[in-house]
Amino acid sequence: MDPKYRPHNAKVETRADGTLIYTSGYDMSEMARTTGDWLHRWAEEAPIRPFLAERYGAGWHEVTYAQALEQVRAIGAALVARGLNETTPILVMSGNGVDHGLLALAGQYVGVPVVPVAEQYSLIHGAHGRLRHAIELVSPKMAYVIDADQYAEALALDALDGIEVVASRPGKNTEVTPFAALLAGDATVDIDAAHAAVGPDTVVKILLTSGSTSAPKGVPTTHRMMCANQAQIADALPFVAERPPVLVDWLPWNHVFGGSHNFNLVLANGGTLYIDDGKPVPALVGRTIENLSLIAPTVSFNVPVGFAQVLDGLRKDADLRTTFFKDLDMIFYAGASLPQDVWAGYEKLAMEERGAIPLMTSSWGLTETAPAALIQHEPTNRSGIVGVPMTGVEVKLIPGEDDADRYEVRVRGPNIFTGYLGAPDKTAEAFDEEGYFLTGDAMRFVEPGNPNKGLRFDGRISEDFKLLTGTWVRAAQLRLDMLVHLAPLAQDVVITGADRKEIGVMIFPNMAEIAKEGFKPENQDGALICRFLKGELQRRLAERAREVQGSSTHVARAMVLAEPPDMGEGEVTPKGSINARKVLDRRKALLERLYDDNDPATVTF
Repeated sequence: MDPKYRPHNAKVETRADGTLIYTSGYDMSEMARTTGDWLHRWAEEAPIRPFLAERYGAGWHEVTYAQALEQVRAIGAALVARGLNETTPILVMSGNGVDHGLLALAGQYVGVPVVPVAEQYSLIHGAHGRLRHAIELVSPKMAYVIDADQYAEALALDALDGIEVVASRPGKNTEVTPFAALLAGDATVDIDAAHAAVGPDTVVKILLTSGSTSAPKGVPTTHRMMCANQAQIADALPFVAERPPVLVDWLPWNHVFGGSHNFNLVLANGGTLYIDDGKPVPALVGRTIENLSLIAPTVSFNVPVGFAQVLDGLRKDADLRTTFFKDLDMIFYAGASLPQDVWAGYEKLAMEERGAIPLMTSSWGLTETAPAALIQHEPTNRSGIVGVPMTGVEVKLIPGEDDADRYEVRVRGPNIFTGYLGAPDKTAEAFDEEGYFLTGDAMRFVEPGNPNKGLRFDGRISEDFKLLTGTWVRAAQLRLDMLVHLAPLAQDVVITGADRKEIGVMIFPNMAEIAKEGFKPENQDGALICRFLKGELQRRLAERAREVQGSSTHVARAMVLAEPPDMGEGEVTPKGSINARKVLDRRKALLERLYDDNDPATVTF
């Protein structure tokens, strides 16, 4: 075992009813009291080391740890002078940026919660209803955008009446407060006293859940939750504390993974976060490639589609490969399993480039768990494993009634939230009688009887459904399987078949790849029709049918959707994932056509 990777040391207690209590055999390390402790530490120990950086022309605009502490204290004083406190949150309407990061840390420093929401809520007219819901839920007293002109339509909403709006670039809007005014601080405020009043249970941010099963809920996140999680991560991955991590990262801060896990990994360990202004979409992935050519990361975080796109760039550019792999300790995927061919592609290039493979891994958690609760911290050669419990986390595994090897997952620990914002009924429903949080996720052991091999994700229990035959379909896992078989033609898919005889799949196409293959589909009332594309899908479905057995996994029909998922209609969550329930509800007519063998858009075999 490589000394920088801590071997698994899991323990399992079996109760009389078959319930398992799954824990780490290691003790949890001491954690920081607040995130301000990290900022003070690194401002003293590494004052001129860059902390946050964003693209500025051909290079980077960097803020060092000493500068960050000075500016955070100034902004914090300005917030306190305005009377902001734990009951007056700040709504952040735009994406990742240095000013966003400094404002968030200033709120944490003086006890003013920050509420980051998906920037699409403000930039997409049809998503303004989601923005209104967020405003009504948290009642902010200040709102921040990077550019007032760019966000002008959203800033004109009556829901923001009476709320001070701050912008890094005020533009033509004379009613907007320049961010520079916050940086000026306020000498009348005793900033040390304000910071001293902040403690482990102070709420630092309110994150919104994805809203895939109900309206988004507010998750108050405390210093204790975030500080505990970073101690737990360092317990599992000692190298993050031994060498300050360097990230080139685009993952959005309105999501717990990018905004809590990754941001705090850098801050807790004195690293540097280069804010990637690219994204894993055709129009912006080139910017990500450019940014990676400038900075050598020690940790690479991404979603599977992002890693696939970066892999294409690495194969084409020898200099990029050298920069990317030379300091890389870890490749960490999130959001879904990394396709095994992409996994193998990174292994091959790493071996060719430096003769060794960085740790390739993932973890599991939710907004409510701050986020990591399980982590695979031993090297493995396969994707899809989410690992063993973090230190200090107790995982309760409830065996399924119809499948004893499939477990419902519940968790308890210092990184777990205590309740939803203003929703006592939802909070009561979220915990069992022993105080374990009901995650709604299902898991299986990678190797039954060997807890040190860890768990693998096996879907959301709420997404499971029955066919008319009474057969259970595990929709989440089946979706991942279909994405592999339909790649790269499918951008995403929705599994269908509840109370029907057969499983179907509704496909959101990757139009760039479809065009590359020479297919020319036509839109017929919301579905795409193309004889050659239909033949290719039939071939792939038939090929997969030869590999799987049983009605619970056999996909018998498919349809390609003409209209992309609509965030304004709730078909896309703030995390960028598909809300299958919304899709099926909004596209009922297409669902009926999918099960009509005579419809020309329906693919059957």
